[in-house]
Order: sequence, then C-alpha cells, then structure tokens
Amino acid sequence: MSRIVGIDLGTTNSLVAYVEGGVPRVIRDPEGRALLPSIVAYTPDGILVGEPARRQLVRNPARTIYSVKRFMGRGYEDIQDELCHCPFEFLASADVLRIKVGDSAVTPPEVSAHVLRALRQRAEAFFGEPVEQAVITVPAYFNDSQRQATKDAGRVAGLDVLRIVNEPTAASLAYGLQKLAQGTIAVYDLGGGTFDVSILSVKDGIFEVLATHGNTHLGGDDFDRVLVEWLLADIRETHRVDLSKDPEARQELRLGAEAAKCRLSFDDRTLLTLPFEGFTYHRALTRAEVEGLIGPLVEATLGPCRMALKDAGLTPDRIDEVVLVGGSTRVPLVRRRVQDLFGRVPHSQLNPDEVVALGAAVQAQILAGGITDMLLLDVTPLSLGLETLGGVVSVLIPRNTTIPTMAKELFTTSVDGQGAVDLHVLQGERELARDNRSLARFELSGVDPMPAGMPKIEVTFLIDANGILQVRARELRTGKEASIEVRPTYGLTEAEVARMVEESFEHAEEDVNARLLIETRTEADTVMTHVERALAQGAGLVSAGELAGIRGALQALREVRSGQDRDLIRERTIEVNKATERLAEAMMDAALKGALSSRRADEILGPK
Repeated sequence: MSRIVGIDLGTTNSLVAYVEGGVPRVIRDPEGRALLPSIVAYTPDGILVGEPARRQLVRNPARTIYSVKRFMGRGYEDIQDELCHCPFEFLASADVLRIKVGDSAVTPPEVSAHVLRALRQRAEAFFGEPVEQAVITVPAYFNDSQRQATKDAGRVAGLDVLRIVNEPTAASLAYGLQKLAQGTIAVYDLGGGTFDVSILSVKDGIFEVLATHGNTHLGGDDFDRVLVEWLLADIRETHRVDLSKDPEARQELRLGAEAAKCRLSFDDRTLLTLPFEGFTYHRALTRAEVEGLIGPLVEATLGPCRMALKDAGLTPDRIDEVVLVGGSTRVPLVRRRVQDLFGRVPHSQLNPDEVVALGAAVQAQILAGGITDMLLLDVTPLSLGLETLGGVVSVLIPRNTTIPTMAKELFTTSVDGQGAVDLHVLQGERELARDNRSLARFELSGVDPMPAGMPKIEVTFLIDANGILQVRARELRTGKEASIEVRPTYGLTEAEVARMVEESFEHAEEDVNARLLIETRTEADTVMTHVERALAQGAGLVSAGELAGIRGALQALREVRSGQDRDLIRERTIEVNKATERLAEAMMDAALKGALSSRRADEILGPK
C-alpha cells in the first residue's frame, strides 16, 4: 500500500506527520519548523502560503486569508457575527461561501487546499516520492457540511482523504501509543479557532469515544480579538488616535497581541512596542491583566466539558486522565481551570501543537496495516434525522452514536394517492426542522397511489468512518428506491473540484517556481518596508556613514526586486539586513529607555 500521512489542518497552524519504527513524527521544513501557518495570500505576483503569507497580513490584509477553518462548510448567514472582525471581504451567496480576492473570489475549501498542498509538497520532499493519501483531522463538533468541505479541500490538493478523524480522538491515539494509561480519558482541545472535548474509554488498544461536545467558534483567535479591542481603547485614550478602521493597524495589533499572549504564558510581564504612523505605542502587559480579559472565554469552554461528562454518564472523579491539546492550552489560566474542573493535573507531555498530527499519523499507519493492535471507534457529534408531518424532526441516529453505523425506520404517506415522497435530511438537536441544519432534500417517486398510511417506506441512514452520511429510501411494496450521498449545501460541486484538481496538475512545476520567486520577492518587500520605517523614525540614532550604507543597500535591492533571479534578490536582501543591524540595536535601546522612563519607580522595583 502506498504511503499515508496524517495531517492536522488547523485554524492557526497546520502540520503533517508519519510513523517510523512505531513512533509518530512530525515532518519539518528545511528550516526545521514543524508548524505551517494556515495563511494564504493572493498577491499580484501569485499565491503565497505559510510564513511568507503571514508577512502579507499587514501589507495586504484584504487579500491575505487566515483562520479559514472557521468558515469551512458554512454559509453567508452563518458568519454574520464574524464579518466585522475580518479584513477580507465575503460575498453574499446562496450556495457556497466565497471570499473576495481582487476581481475574483475563492471558497474556503480552495484556500485550505493551498495549505494542504504545501504540506503534501513538504512530505514529498522529505520522502523523495509522491504522497497521494492522507488522514485529515477535524474538530469533533464539525458537522457534516464542515467534514465534507474538508474532504473537498483534500481532493483539490490532490490527496485521497482515506479518513476524517476527530481531533481529540487523534490526540488520544498519540497518547495511547505512548502507553500512558488505560481507563477513561478526557481530551480538552483548545486551538486557534475551535474548541472541543471528548470523553474516551481506552482498553486493550481499543479507543472508544463515549461523548463529545464543543464550540467551533471559540479559540485562541478570540483571545487575540479581545486583547486587540482592549489595546485599541488604550491607544484612543493615551494617544487620541482611533485605529479601529485601519485594517493594517488592526493586523499589526493582532500580531502584537498574539505574540504578547504567547510570552505571557511563560512570563508574568511583557512589553508591547508597535510603531504606527506618527507615534510608537508602548504598553507593559501583565499576565493578570490578560487573564482578566480572556477569563469569560476560558469559562465558556467548561460548559461543553460538563455536557460531555453528562452525555457519557460520568462525573469528573470518574476520569482517570486529562489530556491537553491545542496551542491555546499553554495559557496558564486554561490549565488551572481544567485542573479545577476535573480535579487532576492534566497531561501535557506531548507538544500540544503537534499531538493531533501525531495521532493522525497513527490512524494512517493503522489504515496502512502497520499497526494491528489498535482500533478506533469514533462518534457522530450531532443527531441526524428526517422532517416529518408538522415540521417535527424524527431522529434516526442520536448524537454520540459510535460510527460507522446504520439505522432504519419505517415511514408512510400523509395524503391519499400520494405518488412521491419528499425526504428532508436534518442535523442538530432541536425538535423542529426549522431550528436544525438542512443537509439535503431528495425525492422518492413512483410510489403506487394508495390511501394515506398504506405505503411502507423504509429509510436507511448510513454513516461511514469519516462521519459522512448516505440516505436511502425504499417503498417495500413496489421496491421503488431512491438514495443520496449527502452533499451539503455549502460544499463544492463535483465539477468545481475536478476542475481545480486538473489545474493543479497542469501547472505544478510552473507553480513551484513561481511560488519560490514570490516568496523571495515578498521577503525583500517586507525588509524594505521595515527599513524605510526605521529610517523615518531612527535616522538620528546612527552615523551619516551608516545611513549612506543602508540607503545604498536599499537601492541595490530595489533595482533587482522585480527581476527573475531569486538568488540575486536573496543576496541583496541579506546585504540590507546586515547594513541595518546597528540601527536596529539603537532603536531597541531607545524603545526600552522610553518605556522605562514612562513607568513609576514602584512598577519597576516592585513593592517594598
């Protein structure tokens, strides 16, 4: 069987992993980085993915798409509350959600496909052979539309997605491989954009999910958003400047807030210094201040934990192990609240950024036949059923049912002489059809005209191991049958997927060369922008000779930036960086002195 990799397609970062000698390992890029930022930038020169795209966030916010996982499988009406927080523009559409990029538009699965393709290329470079099959993870609480959108993204990236696995379940596989424990495990997964919790039973290599719950719109991005709003208010108060309508400034603040949040996971205090047009913003931040701001969001994760325990029929004291997953679990407040809820110190031996990808690699190895003493039994996160008379939902498969699974139920007609039956497939926990998500409609036609209540229509729901649904209806008297593989309203059509896959193969070599040139030019643009800003603010901090050297290096870079010679552009960029080392040091010293001079002595020295 060909090689199968495990992929964690994350909101903030994504990873690819494999198993070697029974041990899962993350594949790193040539610079040694495991994480690929889940960011895609559409520039005039072409498409950037990962770290080069991150550098476009401030320069090109309207055409740089991040956190796209939040929008997978969702419609325009679903995202109204999030529109004001995104610098890129969404197009109102009745079918597939689309993001405006210049004169064209892209769908979330297309954007995710660029991330998956970059991971695939990383794996192929590592193995020196084609990689065409993958296991991809999703939040446990992803509905059918979101799972199908993830599969579509994989197909567009040229991957045969053999299995969609719930992220907490993947994490438990990674920990299970380490023989951590047998018993009942709670997996608390807080990433960049999603949160979910799963309760699992582990015994003799069998991982059975007992219950799952979560929130697909809650994560570290929301922590950053709260911090940004607080910082915007502070800037209005201290500098009398309103940056809330400036997309570039908001992105600078978002990146600064994210970095400060990460530092405060290890330090009690940090200094935020951000240069803006006309002023430089200095702000000392403490861990206590940030915890006060994000506290309500952390508390919002505990409700789903209690619901999952209730669904599993357990109390916190019955949990043997608690596992932390996702980069946001590094926040000390999160760890304390999880420990308080479950009454035990959570496990975090494995890197929380990598554990899901490692688990996906384990599942890939199971599918490849390389691991035979492990079995994964997952669950469907939401109930599935049909609309019946009066707009009521008849549930065929309740939430937290182990998958794969099948359910059958008999229905009949409500009108005399009815020759066709309309079947409306729904997903959710509400009693009325209008309050649940519509997955699909199809018709069983050719039913013999009979009095109401006489036809016997057997409806079968079948969920495969990926959590994707097939529905079949058959009239038992006549044998008339109709079926549908549920293609969600917010998925791509088969024709769209086929076109995108074909284009990716046709332009593969051309795309790689173009991407490398774009990345080199983008790095040059970023360096030139930062240096020009530094010269405007700190020209008086270095000698005239040093200034002349910097300006000369800048001009030399400008002259080659638009050319086709990658090596020459990179060489000139390095020369600019070397020329500005002394200026950077002088500006940092000045910034620290300015920040210290604005603080009271008791803040610096502490209480007596």
